[in-house]
Amino acid sequence: MEKQDQEFINKHLGESRPLQALYQNIQEDMDKVETTLKIFTDSPNKIISEISGYLFQRSGKRIRPALVMLCSKLFGYQGEEHILLSALIETIHTASLLHDDIIDNSDTRRGRDTVHTRWGPNITVLLGDYLYIKTIALSLNSSRQEFIQILTDVSARMIEGELHEYYVSGNLDLQEEEYLDIIDKKTAALFSASCHIGALLGDASQAEQKALAEYGTSIGMSFQIIDDLLDYSGNAQTLGKPVLSDITEGRITLPLIYTLQNDGQQNRKRLQELYNSQELEESAKDEILQIVGSNGALDYTFQKAQEYTQKSQELLQILPDTVYRESLALLPEFVLTRNK
Repeated sequence: MEKQDQEFINKHLGESRPLQALYQNIQEDMDKVETTLKIFTDSPNKIISEISGYLFQRSGKRIRPALVMLCSKLFGYQGEEHILLSALIETIHTASLLHDDIIDNSDTRRGRDTVHTRWGPNITVLLGDYLYIKTIALSLNSSRQEFIQILTDVSARMIEGELHEYYVSGNLDLQEEEYLDIIDKKTAALFSASCHIGALLGDASQAEQKALAEYGTSIGMSFQIIDDLLDYSGNAQTLGKPVLSDITEGRITLPLIYTLQNDGQQNRKRLQELYNSQELEESAKDEILQIVGSNGALDYTFQKAQEYTQKSQELLQILPDTVYRESLALLPEFVLTRNK
């Protein structure tokens, strides 16, 4: 690892508050979501049951279900429907990851083989489709038409973002504005939908619903920007995947966009040569990391994520001052300083 990368990590990343501290007031309900996810994916079809068990046997961060819960309880919600809707949100997220990994040809996620690596792309595509369709079918059990509309709209929006990202794959002329639009659709939309659903469950006012939906968007934007930053500044063992996975898989993200537009003709030409080589050797990866890490791109990317987290904090000010708002206020800190 280059010295400047380590200095950046020491300065900005790796001191995040544990998620358990954010979930302490909703942990019982989070456990119910895990149980519900297992019920959702239980099937007499052996292959569905086997792969679903693999997918859900180790929980991820579960930030999106937590947002549904925190936003609903912020307004005193007392029912049980938030468990169903939280599980549906997480299932949509999981389906999107299945398709994402196939498109990117990713071998590992969270330190484990991706589903398509173990079971092949054909089965994985079909399982992703199955999870999307089952989510919409199960949403018909919800109490309000708005929930079904939000879940169908966000699914379509995420797929649109994925299509757009694939269409511009490898395009070194990608502009920051277009990159931000992609991650808004692909990632931030589901964060926003989670908050919006929670606000609806809690019968929040129109102004409160709008504030929480925008809060979710801001958190989601920051989350994805930090994710893209960690691909250049993180540790492979901690991340559970190799560094520079994005560029290897054709994704052009903010650190590289900034470098290509601000680091002079010579480095731009060299980055193009390295990127267009048949296969990125370790020496080439090291050179890319050195170029990107030496021109302020990492700091610029972090500052962009920081702008979104600051906006999310401001949006919370009109909301009820409860322990659940405290957790929502702590989440931007976690997102901004996480190291995986």
